Amino acid sequence: MSRREIRDNAFKIIFENLLRDDDISELYDIAEEVEEITVNDDVKKIVEGTVAHCQEIDGIISGYSKSRSISRISRLNLAILRIALYEAVYDENIPVNVAISEAVNLAKTYAYQEDISFINGVLGAFARDNKKEDNSNV
Repeated sequence: MSRREIRDNAFKIIFENLLRDDDISELYDIAEEVEEITVNDDVKKIVEGTVAHCQEIDGIISGYSKSRSISRISRLNLAILRIALYEAVYDENIPVNVAISEAVNLAKTYAYQEDISFINGVLGAFARDNKKEDNSNV
């Protein structure tokens, strides 16, 4: 399974969790029963990492979303943003620009055009600030 497919499957589980608020293990079981979502260790790593760091990630989203509070961001967009920021901040194997690019690809598949711009704007602002911080340490 490609990294993009892994991310897509993780997105579907995280989005479902936002809709149903079920235990993650229950969602894994449902996904395997339905056979539309593949759940492997790589998918679980993204899902569980995103859920574990949800509060910190939501704090980042709140800081960069100037036009919408967390409660006003659609669950679909929130799931995409959470995965992107989990990968950008907590997965040292994923560069920030790749996390953003992949988030935009997810948004192109599942979201409206204006949502793509919103997601790209939030993540772009995050990336610019973090690039500045990285440069200030040199």
